[in-house]
Amino acid sequence: MSTRAIVPIKLSLTEGDFYTLWAPKWRQNGTEWQAFLGDDESILLFRTEAELLTFLESGQRHDLLDHPNWEAFNSRPANRVSVAPRDDYDLIGMPAKLAERPGHEAVSTVARDLEVAEALASVAGAEHTTIFFATHSILRNTVRGSEHYTGDEGLREWSGVGRVILTNWKEIIEDLDKHVKVVPTTDFSEDKVTDAAARISAATAAAAKKRQEDEEARKAEAAAADPYDKSVWAAAGIDPVKITIDRKTVYTLRTYLGERPVFLGKWGEIYSFPTPKQLVRWIMENDDHDLAHVSTWEDIITAANAGELEVQVHPDNQYTFNNLVRDIEQGPEAVDNDQLARAYEICADAADWAGDDSINSFMLANPRFQDYLGYMLGSTEHAGYVPSKPYSDHSSAWRSLEEMLIKRFSKF
Repeated sequence: MSTRAIVPIKLSLTEGDFYTLWAPKWRQNGTEWQAFLGDDESILLFRTEAELLTFLESGQRHDLLDHPNWEAFNSRPANRVSVAPRDDYDLIGMPAKLAERPGHEAVSTVARDLEVAEALASVAGAEHTTIFFATHSILRNTVRGSEHYTGDEGLREWSGVGRVILTNWKEIIEDLDKHVKVVPTTDFSEDKVTDAAARISAATAAAAKKRQEDEEARKAEAAAADPYDKSVWAAAGIDPVKITIDRKTVYTLRTYLGERPVFLGKWGEIYSFPTPKQLVRWIMENDDHDLAHVSTWEDIITAANAGELEVQVHPDNQYTFNNLVRDIEQGPEAVDNDQLARAYEICADAADWAGDDSINSFMLANPRFQDYLGYMLGSTEHAGYVPSKPYSDHSSAWRSLEEMLIKRFSKF
């Protein structure tokens, strides 16, 4: 059963190409229905989309007024009568498709043409065509797609469909011709048809522009999206961390439980590795660490065992201490405050996780350095402090912080 409620279609019959509306099968109050745009006697066909729209806007009664989705359909813009390529049913030319090999395009075209022909017969009461479909079950397999017609047996069945159509299709078209009514162009005001055509064109252009804008917005959103957000790390909430300090780089992992940092490690020792590959290899073989107790840790292990775990370090989790000692000694203007703040963050996180009082004790023992950090990091508690030369004491104190962090690494 189609999920499309009311569909504008184009039909090719003996007298030419025509436009109408089709309501594929729907269920209402336990009963199955289907319908075409028609009056009490016939299915109505129109020579142009503009004439179809003019009829719909004329207020004349027709069979689709009772469709549960009619109001929603009829409230759409003027291009609601525009036919999509898949809804162009060339019933006259359909037998030629059966002369082709049963590829996707040929089989799907034949299946759709047979579907609408059978629907026309059912709704219009074309008895001869209804009997034709009821007595040739071979036609129903076309909905299975081109895969059904692969191999020698499939090709023979495709040829069988062709023979049935070749023998009967002329009579089928003649039968359908009798049960449709082409509404004469003379029934419509030329001015109204011209106006309808202009509005259809404008609505179609507006819809195309909207699709283009939506596609550009989608592409821009995709380009702006952070690929890390789709990684197993982001899903698990456990992040690889890259720390560059004393001209060396180490990798480890960290998560947060609430606001509390938890590192890959145990008893205050951060398990660190010189390369991402060594990190992945180690976590596959070891489970005696604090992160093993995190609920999503198994997701990381599963990905690693499947060979799908690649260490991706988000920029927010990259920390570099390079040149900070030198810059601090040169003066506040030489220091990158963002670099300093992030470097201090990883030192503080490590101390918080270890549960020791090392940084607090260090700050109490070095109050001027504590003031300096407060000033550099914008703390209001140190608003009255302004660093002054010489800055060597501050650079020496910062170097001590770096050494405290390095001592926590298992490998360096």
